[in-house]
Amino acid sequence: DSILQKIAVEKDEDKKIELLAGLHTNEFNNSPNLVIEIGLKLLKQSQIDKSILEESAAYSMLGHGYRLFGNNIKGLDYHHKAIALAEKTGNFSLLGMAENQLAHIYKDRGEYEKAIKIYLSSSNHAEKGKSEVVKIWPLSNLGTVYLLNNNLDSALIISQKAYEYIIRIKNNRLLFLTFLNLAAVQSKMGNAPLAITYFDMAKKEAEGKSYTRYLNLLYTFMAEHYKSVHQTVSCALYAKKAIAAVSNTPFFYLSNKPAQLLTDIYEKTNCDSTLKYAKVLKTANDSLNSSKVNQQIQLMTFEEDLRQQELAVEKIKENEERQQNIQFALIALGIIVLLTLYLLLSRSFITNTKLIEFFGVVALLIVFEFLNLLLHPFLERITNHSPVLMLLALVCIAALLVPLHHKVEKWATAKLVEKNKQIRLA
Repeated sequence: DSILQKIAVEKDEDKKIELLAGLHTNEFNNSPNLVIEIGLKLLKQSQIDKSILEESAAYSMLGHGYRLFGNNIKGLDYHHKAIALAEKTGNFSLLGMAENQLAHIYKDRGEYEKAIKIYLSSSNHAEKGKSEVVKIWPLSNLGTVYLLNNNLDSALIISQKAYEYIIRIKNNRLLFLTFLNLAAVQSKMGNAPLAITYFDMAKKEAEGKSYTRYLNLLYTFMAEHYKSVHQTVSCALYAKKAIAAVSNTPFFYLSNKPAQLLTDIYEKTNCDSTLKYAKVLKTANDSLNSSKVNQQIQLMTFEEDLRQQELAVEKIKENEERQQNIQFALIALGIIVLLTLYLLLSRSFITNTKLIEFFGVVALLIVFEFLNLLLHPFLERITNHSPVLMLLALVCIAALLVPLHHKVEKWATAKLVEKNKQIRLA
């Protein structure tokens, strides 16, 4: 509640995002109920504050909470809303945060190529933003997905980059996942001693902390490591620890991998244990993957991809139209300037000063419109689409142009009067 109050009163967007990112602790992930409760409070607060930024972060949090419950359909819906709002704000850190949370769903479902694509987009946007913490999130998660997809070289490079970021900004909160990624990579590369060292470092990071989901991940990776080096007893020990870590929690669906390992181990030696863990495996898989859920998620993914494509096309079209309008404005300005110069410099006939004043006003309007077209994207970004601030910025531009216009008009009129005198004398 105290953090939410700080978020409400904070006027600086980047500082607000740092506070929002601070809510996402490793322990915070242990309670989907808490995540959803905070998401709802933040959503209510965003409506009071009329803050699109807070609303986007709230939907991200709600999506995260439902995903932790295993309800990927509802989670996906909230994440799509969060991304759509983050795009409106133009804040890259917020967009990176929203995309990072969305990618988790595809990672959990084993759709690694899709997850990698979204994490890379998240990392790209986060790099353009100012939040150092948000820059680490997609890197850590990319390390995990590359690992799960057996892209070991990429997993190693990305995990080392994430580690360098963490050390640089002195935020040890993400060290656990980084050490775990490095341990699993070294294990799959066949560097068993180095893998054990990293596993021990990850365990040390988790000591005295309630890392329910992360402990399941740690023990699962350790069980897979010991299976790869043919140490069946240790494999079974850590697989059981992985199941125990999430038993009687909303994260029971994470028992599927360790249950599969135990089923394979006991298949030829212990029928009772095989049957026991086969049931655990079936229950976990049923909660994670039903055909109806798969169909709905595929449909929602398709709709979001379509929305992103339409948005990209619309942006390209808007940019093309803006560039075309800028060119038209320059052509019109060029014609007016050339015509005015001709009238000023022509020595063949007397010109009415009212005509020069008229051309001067037209030129002023064209210059103003040209600057408006040129600066509009920049003004939208720095004013966060605020109509009041946009109007104020345009008024400031006009305040600079009008005095300059008066000086030029005065000079042109004086020049014209002098020219007309010379023609009359001649």
